[in-house]
Amino acid sequence: MDSSKADWSPVVIGIAGGTGSGKTTVARKVAEKMPDGTAILIQHDWYYHDLAHLEPEERAKFNFDQPKALDNDLLVSHLRALRSGEPVQAPQYDFSTHTRKAETLTLKPAEIIVVEGILLFAIPQLRDMFALRLFVDTDDDIRLMRRIKRDIIHRGRDIVSIQRQYYDTVRPMHLAHVGPTKRFAHLVIPEGGENKIAVDVIVGRLLFTLAKMQELQPDQPPKKLA
Repeated sequence: MDSSKADWSPVVIGIAGGTGSGKTTVARKVAEKMPDGTAILIQHDWYYHDLAHLEPEERAKFNFDQPKALDNDLLVSHLRALRSGEPVQAPQYDFSTHTRKAETLTLKPAEIIVVEGILLFAIPQLRDMFALRLFVDTDDDIRLMRRIKRDIIHRGRDIVSIQRQYYDTVRPMHLAHVGPTKRFAHLVIPEGGENKIAVDVIVGRLLFTLAKMQELQPDQPPKKLA
């Protein structure tokens, strides 16, 4: 571990909410507004289990909206490593084939670690790792339209499979595992990334925290806090 980081621990933030709620937009805006090199963004979606052992027809029927669909132990171990100052190799997922890609993404330790995903707060060992828990709350019809657009454009899906998955697993699992976890949030953000005031308040608090961290590193050159 870098001795210059011995007097402070990274701030780990969890951003949850239903599919299409805008949580990814919030996470990216928060991370992008941090000074260069001070924040990293992790997506829970990267940690889906590899379904290469299943036939394509079986993969398509898999319930991706339940907590056990994700390798949560791996994410927990990666967060612990990053908090200890160690880099990790984050998996990358191919949503068109429901398998993990051969390549990984190198994540280096940073002062701010932003994690986003629909099921973050449904998993106790993950939920307990977040110093700040944010839940993005958006109307169901808006979330559904965003999901349809995303799955067609970015995940190679067709409307029939999207509709079947929504009624079979997405909606029931949201009611069972996602919506109820709003009670674990420290802050609830209506309308996601469109809520500029909420994003600015969160960013302001994190910049204040970064300034305090710099006070604990007097021998390090100061980073510009925008």
